[in-house]
Amino acid sequence: MKKSSISIFTCILSFLILSCSPAEKTEVSEWRALFDGKTLTGWKAVMGEAPFEIKDGVIIGYAKANTPNTFLITDEVFGDYIFEVDLKIEDLTSNSGVMVRGQFDPAARDGKGLVFGYQIEADPTERAWSGGLYDEARRGWLYPLDLNPKAKSAFKMGEWNTYRIEAIGNEIKSWINGQEVAYVVDDVDAKGFIGLQVHSIQNPEDEGKMTYFRNARVKTENLEPTPFEGDVFVTNTKLNDLTEYEKSKGWKLLFDGQSSEGWIGAYKETFPEKGWNIKEGILSMQASDGSESTSYGDIVTKEKYKAFDLTFDFKLTEGANSGVKYFVTLSEKNQGSAIGLEYQVLDDEKHPDAKMGFEGNRTLASLYDLIKANKQPRFVKPIGQWNTGRVVVYPDNKVEHYLNGVKVLEFQRGSQEYRDLVAKSKYSVWENFGEAEEGHILLQDHGDAVSYKNIKIKTLK
Repeated sequence: MKKSSISIFTCILSFLILSCSPAEKTEVSEWRALFDGKTLTGWKAVMGEAPFEIKDGVIIGYAKANTPNTFLITDEVFGDYIFEVDLKIEDLTSNSGVMVRGQFDPAARDGKGLVFGYQIEADPTERAWSGGLYDEARRGWLYPLDLNPKAKSAFKMGEWNTYRIEAIGNEIKSWINGQEVAYVVDDVDAKGFIGLQVHSIQNPEDEGKMTYFRNARVKTENLEPTPFEGDVFVTNTKLNDLTEYEKSKGWKLLFDGQSSEGWIGAYKETFPEKGWNIKEGILSMQASDGSESTSYGDIVTKEKYKAFDLTFDFKLTEGANSGVKYFVTLSEKNQGSAIGLEYQVLDDEKHPDAKMGFEGNRTLASLYDLIKANKQPRFVKPIGQWNTGRVVVYPDNKVEHYLNGVKVLEFQRGSQEYRDLVAKSKYSVWENFGEAEEGHILLQDHGDAVSYKNIKIKTLK
């Protein structure tokens, strides 16, 4: 080959190589380091007094006793972005997290300041909720990992864990080491700082325990949301809304927020003319005399369901009683409320039913008169605020109850243990109680003012 031909070939080859590289260079250049590896330029510590230092390109936060949570936050405020950071915890006391669109009120706490807002958790405890979303100093847990138990193993104690967080529009999604973890739709904060947490400790013996951060980087341009590939539960706080992802996974609204479509009165052919009201996307039962299903009546879905995932928001008034029933057949023709398994909706403090039954099995979120909900007060919203209930019935008849994303009980329909519980309950008079192959979903009229919204269901196969 002549030299001139070699030169032409070399030029063409060089052009082809260069023409293929800009996409890679653009991808790399779109990421911006938020930590230079040497200084904390662009960051500041607020709220607590835990110290930070830098060693070998790593930010190290040291736990300090008897001081509030300490946050290392960016001076810069971000709107939509993708953030990645490596995080390591070596001790069970070193709870941590990443603030997403975080907020800071310097005047709060008598001028000591308060950090609040979305936080993607780093949880070293046996609970293993790392990657879940906690609304710091505000609403509490929006995405506890009981909602995605497969992700509980993603975080590795004593090792570097890569966090990826996407805050795009009203969606926040998290990954740990490539594992899909949390998916939240919420519109409270559209922008804010990025923050790294060193949690407060009370025991002076734990002082000095370390939390490590490195490789903090952000991308704010040409953002493309990464779709979740698995079947992950979505916490969606929008009113009576389904994301395209939820629709693709089979979720449907049982209440459209505007009409009674899909519902009728129990033992009736139409929806009740009085008592049940729909206003501003809320379905409400008006108060009457506090009696069970005698004033306006229960309502049930027109469709029947076998295995399903049901979620609903409910708001109680003081002293109120209601319930969400499932596997309701309407075949018993009993007086009062239709028969079915019941997720108890109740004001535990003010309604006397909470003290009846056996060992608390008539309290909020319990399987009414059968199994007590094992719930902690911190996960229960006060009367007058919205709580979220969830019932999951698997094809193998395993059933779970959740309250505000936390699993509070489980049982097996048709098992000997279940039948023994029924035999000791008020339902013993009904043959094969709760074991129907399919049934309606029911909202109960118990004569008290109760509201519902965001009622969604997914059929499980």
